[in-house]
Amino acid sequence: MMREVELSALDLRYESYRMKNPGLEARLLTSIAQRGIEEPLEGAGSGERSLLLNGFKRYRCARKLGIGKAPYASLGEDEALGIMNLLRVSNSRSLGILEQARFIDELRKLHRMTVAEIAAELSRSKAWVSMRLGLIGEMSEKVRQEIFSGRFPMYPYMYTMRQFMRMNGIKKQEIEDFVVALSGRKLSVREIEQLAHGYFRGPDSFREAIRNGHIGLPLQWIRQAPEDPDGCNAFEGALLNDLEITRKYMQRVMGKSDDRRLKTRAFHAQANLLTAGILSKARAFFETLRNLHDRSGQAHGDLSAPPGRHEPERDCPPTQSQP
Repeated sequence: MMREVELSALDLRYESYRMKNPGLEARLLTSIAQRGIEEPLEGAGSGERSLLLNGFKRYRCARKLGIGKAPYASLGEDEALGIMNLLRVSNSRSLGILEQARFIDELRKLHRMTVAEIAAELSRSKAWVSMRLGLIGEMSEKVRQEIFSGRFPMYPYMYTMRQFMRMNGIKKQEIEDFVVALSGRKLSVREIEQLAHGYFRGPDSFREAIRNGHIGLPLQWIRQAPEDPDGCNAFEGALLNDLEITRKYMQRVMGKSDDRRLKTRAFHAQANLLTAGILSKARAFFETLRNLHDRSGQAHGDLSAPPGRHEPERDCPPTQSQP
């Protein structure tokens, strides 16, 4: 049931649970200035002071424009029910995976719900719930703040840095140092990914420059390395292309494999056969990849260090099991 509320009466305690996107918010500000707030804010409770759960961008835009009231719809009479209903409709309301994780963690910690109870209420699997709890649990508070504030993009954290954490045993503090050093720098996703590879696999001088805030110098070192396989023979160029395609599709498969749209019997039958074939080659594939990584690291030697420095790369611990 929709009604109008005074914006000053809304409880904003969950504002930090939602991702900020300055670019999107700037466009929304223009839209609201022209047409007003067209979609209601959503929250929990129906009393004088309601708890806002969805619509924080609209709320901030309205405050900037001096709008005092906005349409509001309740998702539930109490806090836990409101969060549950928000999670149930999250696919159509663009609630990101980390936002889902924050709210699920809230239900588990403050509302004393078990993984099984949350899964049953949301009609999801326990693995779906556990995966999100694991995501938020491995983030330090500082990393969480930088990502949710929009100062550090989510994509490179999810698909580049978490791989280092799982495969190479990178400590949580090292991830935090990297995120804090690059937050608010307005770097592209590709630049952050390149800097991450240099930071976690490169020489000490590379890491030291980033930790000290001298981002321009590491970026210059990266740009000195050619993007194309100039100087390689045809066979080498073909393998470099294969490696780039492999990296790309690994990320795509990881991003799609937990999607709830994967539900037909035909898909699961074919996917089971294909994944069985891939898993049967996983150990040999990653052993081959590890050997190539070690050989190429030894062969290029000092080229990974910045000009004038000759330092060995930090070793990557061997993979303990199949990914």
